[in-house]
Amino acid sequence: MEDGRLIYSLEGEKDSFNRYGGVSASLVLQAMDMATGQPDVLAIGGWHKPLPSYLSQHGAGYFGVDPGVTSEGKFFGKPVTVFTSSHERSHLFMVAAMAPAAPLRECVILVWEGEIGAFYHWQNYGEKITPFHVLTEPGARYAALFGLADPTFWESGDVPRLQDAGKLMALTAYADGSEPRAKEKEVVDALLKSENTFYPFEKISYRESSLHNCGLDNPLLHTAARYLTTRLFDTFRAAAEARLPRGLPLLISGGCGLNCEWNRRWRESGLFSDVFVPPCANDSGSAIGTAMDAATYFGEPCRLEWNVYAGAAFNHDGEPDPSRWSAQPLQSERLARRLLDGGVAAWVQGRYEIGPRALGHRSLLASPLTAGAKDTLNRIKQREGYRPIAPCCIAEDLGLWFDDPFEDPYMLHFNRVRTDALPAVTHVDGTARVQSVRSHEEPTLYRLLESFRAVSGYGILCNTSLNFSGYGFINRMSELMGYCESKNISDVIVEKTWYQYR
Repeated sequence: MEDGRLIYSLEGEKDSFNRYGGVSASLVLQAMDMATGQPDVLAIGGWHKPLPSYLSQHGAGYFGVDPGVTSEGKFFGKPVTVFTSSHERSHLFMVAAMAPAAPLRECVILVWEGEIGAFYHWQNYGEKITPFHVLTEPGARYAALFGLADPTFWESGDVPRLQDAGKLMALTAYADGSEPRAKEKEVVDALLKSENTFYPFEKISYRESSLHNCGLDNPLLHTAARYLTTRLFDTFRAAAEARLPRGLPLLISGGCGLNCEWNRRWRESGLFSDVFVPPCANDSGSAIGTAMDAATYFGEPCRLEWNVYAGAAFNHDGEPDPSRWSAQPLQSERLARRLLDGGVAAWVQGRYEIGPRALGHRSLLASPLTAGAKDTLNRIKQREGYRPIAPCCIAEDLGLWFDDPFEDPYMLHFNRVRTDALPAVTHVDGTARVQSVRSHEEPTLYRLLESFRAVSGYGILCNTSLNFSGYGFINRMSELMGYCESKNISDVIVEKTWYQYR
């Protein structure tokens, strides 16, 4: 960051590294190459080390809202100030700085993630932060239900898998609306009341329950998942009603901020004047938060000028084999017809997105008008068939196809679909996670959506992430073309060039 502006934000998993992976040497080199100069301050986020026999931590540690601390160090021989603050504070300062109205004199911040579950009354631009703890490990408790039902999750010693919370969110939609039986309620209530840590989750202690290894396609799990979703939300809502001032903006951070159903419920709760969720609500935004914490420590306002496309530029590490791929300028009208006819396009534009959602810069695009498109995309991505596919939509057309024309450029809220003409992007419960697209923000994608509307009547496309299964966004030409050849994707768009497989 420089002068209150985000220069870049790079994540360890992007460029086809392991999902949730750590920082690699190549990522550090890339960061150095993208920097505008040597840093004045290095900000290191706090964490904990996996040493249960010792009170050991990294930097300022995981928990706490006390201000960060500084020390003097060197960066390639140049003196530099080193700043460190807690992981907990990183969530607070990230979301406060990225909020549209920042800097905020007063607001409420909700941090709910794998370990932390608390509200914070933010006052005097962050000089006073009062925490109200609600429930420890909310994200882990949520993911634990998936592990309990999944026969592949170990009986003992296994920790909730980071991807399981999102999968449970998808399965929740399969609930038929009926009340869970008393047996399943008892299990969910036990998960919520447990005072034991879920790191690891001792699944074996629930071996007598009806949900133990019941399988992911079991209606008992789906009903229990819906019940857990409601119970968790109601726990935090009740705490907000009892302990927080009304009418302030609510800012949401932590991995649970990616749960679109909960975000929708917070918007509809009536407790807050506004609700903001950043695109990097999970730990992908923690580095931004620690850097902002450092900036405010040295007297800057808690406000950040940022763009969601602050990742790295696409790496043209080679050209597609001309004997297999032809190149031509992008023609939106012709590509729209290819998609309408059942084609899938790999779509690469500019720098990649920060956070986990593909928002039209590293995407797979397809027509939303046939149910088979969802199956095709899930097969390409090697995902479970119950996982939904999200749409991107012309912002001005939202009210035509969705109940609430709420603009959501970061795909963080559910909306109810008003037509049965969009089966590929309509989840089983009739909702979709819609990315709204404006022409001044994404002109190339907007033109394609306009072209698709011209040939189909719908300015909507399937939009899912361009990645190998288990890895972050593809970001180099050699991997992109190999991926598309292996997946039988014959249309690849990189910036304004359209490659077609011969």
